[in-house]
Amino acid sequence: MYNKKSRPQSHMLHDKRQHEHQHEHQHEHQHKHQHEHSHEHNHEHQHEHSHEHQHEHSHEHQHEHSHERQHEHGDSCCYGHAHAHPDQEQPQHTDAFLSEGIKLTCLVENLGCANCAAKMESRISQLPGVNAATLTFATRQLRVSVTPKAAQNESELIAEFQKICSSIESEVIVQKQQPLQKGKQTLQNTEGGRHSLSGQQISLIFIVTGALCFIAGEVLEHLAVEASIFSCALYVIAYLILGGQILLTALKNLTRGQIFDENFLMSLATLGAFAIGEFAEAVGVMLFYRIGEYFEETAVARSRSQIMDAVDLRPETVNLVSDASVKEIPAEHAQPGDLLIVRPGDRIPLDSVVVEGESRLDTSPITGEPVPVKVCAGDAVTSGCINTTGQLKIEVRQSLEHSMVTRILDSVENAAASKPRIDRFITRFSKIYTPFVVIAAIVTAVLPSLITGNWGHWIYTALTFLVISCPCALVLSVPLSFFSGIGAGSRKGILFKGGLSIEALNNISTVVMDKTGTITQGDFALQQIIPAGNFREEEILTLCASCEQNSTHPIGSSITAAAQSRGLILENPDALKEIAGHGIQAQLAAGEILAGNRKLMEKFHVDISSYTQTYHGTELFLAVNGTFAGTLIISDTIKPEASDAVDALKKLQISTAMLTGDTQENAKAVAAETGIDEVHSRLLPEDKLSRLQEIRGKNGPVMFVGDGINDAPVLAGADVGAAMGSGADAAIEAADVVFMTSNMEAVPQSISIARNTTRIAWQNVVFALIIKALVMILGVTGHASMWMAVFADSGVAMLCVLNSVRILYKKQ
Repeated sequence: MYNKKSRPQSHMLHDKRQHEHQHEHQHEHQHKHQHEHSHEHNHEHQHEHSHEHQHEHSHEHQHEHSHERQHEHGDSCCYGHAHAHPDQEQPQHTDAFLSEGIKLTCLVENLGCANCAAKMESRISQLPGVNAATLTFATRQLRVSVTPKAAQNESELIAEFQKICSSIESEVIVQKQQPLQKGKQTLQNTEGGRHSLSGQQISLIFIVTGALCFIAGEVLEHLAVEASIFSCALYVIAYLILGGQILLTALKNLTRGQIFDENFLMSLATLGAFAIGEFAEAVGVMLFYRIGEYFEETAVARSRSQIMDAVDLRPETVNLVSDASVKEIPAEHAQPGDLLIVRPGDRIPLDSVVVEGESRLDTSPITGEPVPVKVCAGDAVTSGCINTTGQLKIEVRQSLEHSMVTRILDSVENAAASKPRIDRFITRFSKIYTPFVVIAAIVTAVLPSLITGNWGHWIYTALTFLVISCPCALVLSVPLSFFSGIGAGSRKGILFKGGLSIEALNNISTVVMDKTGTITQGDFALQQIIPAGNFREEEILTLCASCEQNSTHPIGSSITAAAQSRGLILENPDALKEIAGHGIQAQLAAGEILAGNRKLMEKFHVDISSYTQTYHGTELFLAVNGTFAGTLIISDTIKPEASDAVDALKKLQISTAMLTGDTQENAKAVAAETGIDEVHSRLLPEDKLSRLQEIRGKNGPVMFVGDGINDAPVLAGADVGAAMGSGADAAIEAADVVFMTSNMEAVPQSISIARNTTRIAWQNVVFALIIKALVMILGVTGHASMWMAVFADSGVAMLCVLNSVRILYKKQ
């Protein structure tokens, strides 16, 4: 067998089924990526140009070895696998789906506070029978791993979740999530749908009514002194309208032990203002708080909607061909075998095959690839792509639950549940921050007052501390930043498998790449025919292709394809013998034909001294009746965007290296053409891992990009592993990032997105802390008001949310 990497066309993510659509060029070359050659011989091109170069070993050994490595590593690398250097901190907070036990996913409706979500997650994870729990504020999904015994009482368990969540936020509703109840459908119903919109309208009515009463009280207070009692009454009415619900919630939570709850702190601050005679200030602060909260909720809802719109491409309905008519049915009701009509401008609803019509598809929503792909009858089409020109009739191959659009949504939701270190740090920090500020408020109210006797001033200052003691801006902005980064990546065909992957990418110093299928197309083509003696090019190609015509290996197929493109007539051999590790011995009308590597020529004492290598590539020697006839040069094609991608990496101050099993000459030629800094050739799979570790020791954290089965150990061993979406299942499983386009430009784009995401997350954290600290300092010096404190709380949170969504629109 040829010793070429196995590269079956595969769906990315954790699906093991063969997926029959990607790009048009993948469809065209799919036959070239077969692992098996029908023969047992091993040409020089088998030896030299293989991905897992065997150093003169036969393929049988390597084939067995590669599969051992695949099972050894692939089985242990599940979807959310987070790679880290041994010296790095291991994640303490994992996705619940990665833990042992029965998996349960619930939706947490009406969840309005990121800090409260962290409290819910903490308490649920402590329940008996719960192994791990992750509540993702961005998607409002509660993912829980429970013991088999606890899973038997699922309804009781969900009721316990409900009890915990409603004790922290009374309006929260916890329900089990159905398989297709995800993303856009659910989130828009809760955020922008009828229920949520009605709630926002009620809030707006209360805000407007309270504001009118507050303004009336202000006017009466300034117009006539004798009307002060009426103004006080209006202040009280305005306060009850604006803060009545907050007061009730604070009392409920107080009975449940929620001392540092935002509602309680805001109630205490405003009631304290009433106690020191600052009626207008108390009402004004509550009004400002409610306005800020309203805009914050609106900003979060729209941000979540924008992100989900970018990744949730699932259709609501499809046009089913029924008899002679077309009727509209819900997308989840469509089954494999159904015929659908897709009109120009519509999305391909489900993974299907075209049975009638011709058109061009915009695949950019799925792959990020801007060039439209032509499709006609017989072509596979991917759900989520946009039909741009002609009408298509398609036959459904995958239901909605198993189609590409649902898998992408699943990957984003899984990624959002995998929290980065900064998120875990902020969650821990918030537990310290709020008590610290509350204690500082108490100290500020008492100690200076005992010394100066000015109780009113220092109590007022302490109340401003209470207003800014809620860490919502901190807890909210970080996960939303990473969720935006994940959404921005998916729009470009880059699937991050979690916040840890994005964080790790931010620190990369070197990108290490496999050659075949990553830097090159993995598409072998005949580049040159060099005749010897009196033999002609066509004669050499005809004889060689006649020997190789039954080969399914990319190199053998490339020779056959070249002969067919020239219209040459091939001959079936009378006899054909494969010599392992050498090549083919065949009997044709011209006589005894030898086609193989240098060792084959040496074995049969064929003199090839007249040949001098002037072209880089795999050499296939041909001899007729013991006489050297000529040489065929076959080589892989470098991806057209490879040089630009390497240049982009250098602009990001990242060095590049290539690990390959190919010959040194071929490897150096590819590196010279693309601009890669460092080359390591003739490597076994285990050699690649050791070379990777050497590069890491020399340069720092590394990213490895590959796509073969034997790349899985290296992908798992790198600080960040990235797999091409057209690569092998084991590689995709082991990777932290999947490039659906298999395009080299995705490598610098992923790093750019990761850097922007991490930068914006830290911007939010630093901005929120600076503003809060500044207000506290100004409060101590007597220059800050409670109005300013409200801005430091709700206003800063809203600005952080808007800053987070900026990642979606930032040019990478």
